[in-house]
Amino acid sequence: MIVVAMIGFGNSVVRYHLPFLKHRDDIFVKYVYRRPEDRQDPLELAREQKYPSITFTSNLDDILNDSAVDFVVINTPDATHSYYAKKILNAGKHVLVEKPFALASKTAKAIFDLANQKNLICYVNQNRRYDTDYLSLKAALDSQKLGDIIEIESHYHYQTPDDYGIEKREWGWFLFSLGVHNLDQMIALFGMPDHVDYDVRSFVTVQGEDTFTITLHYGLMQVKVSSSLFSKFKKPRFYVEGTQGTFIKYPQGNISKVQGDEPYTLALKQEPETNFGKMLVYENKQIVEHVIPSEITDYSQVYDDVYASIYNQQPPKVKQAEVIKVIEIIEAALKHRKQK
Repeated sequence: MIVVAMIGFGNSVVRYHLPFLKHRDDIFVKYVYRRPEDRQDPLELAREQKYPSITFTSNLDDILNDSAVDFVVINTPDATHSYYAKKILNAGKHVLVEKPFALASKTAKAIFDLANQKNLICYVNQNRRYDTDYLSLKAALDSQKLGDIIEIESHYHYQTPDDYGIEKREWGWFLFSLGVHNLDQMIALFGMPDHVDYDVRSFVTVQGEDTFTITLHYGLMQVKVSSSLFSKFKKPRFYVEGTQGTFIKYPQGNISKVQGDEPYTLALKQEPETNFGKMLVYENKQIVEHVIPSEITDYSQVYDDVYASIYNQQPPKVKQAEVIKVIEIIEAALKHRKQK
């Protein structure tokens, strides 16, 4: 049984952690820490009562001093991730940090150094590595049917700025909220790029980017990572061109979605066949279509990865160097920003 505690009780916890963990009988959430000011509203206390198996506390020491807790999960506002990570590590606890791990590469390096000095696991929750569309991309590449890869496009797009909300944004918000996912996925697949090109622009936000394209170069191969708040047509999540074939996969459909009212339930199921990834491959002097069935998205797998690193001495799947490189790319991208 894996025993975990969580710091924070926002959307990430109630939608991307607790519903997935509810399906697991080998993981137990013992605590959720919330700041005292977040528990003043009676409606907030009523929310807590919907999770009777969890102990809610505003005393962080309850978590840090409990030897039964295997590791602590940080799900707080981005700017506070590094503060809590240091506090947990200094208390001798392993930690799983929600993305973005830190808002500066210098800070990220300092936290990893602290974890290494104390021989503790400091893991980053890059949960988009478990997305079905990303797993389909990996399957297409592993098939070796596409030949030499010429170009990969990775898209996260919204139709209007209203879909994401742009009030009180700052430079880096879009890159750290979405770009960090795209970049992590590509670096996990291909490693460190030879060089990087940047296109970061702002059209309607007072301060902060609302569209970007970052191009990673690997020899002759290019990987374009882009996001926009203005895409009225649905773009593919991934589009790959190779010398022998082309792969396309649209964003994951009705799969592993939270349902109902809080506490949310989860439908763990395969997405419709109409949304499966497709390859067109040149074989025997003709173009042949191959379908890649979608895997089920299960974000609880990160707990298996963390546990394996802590107790089985397995190397973390999300490597420290990858995390730092992603932040360094975002830092460099922000130096190239342009505003209307």
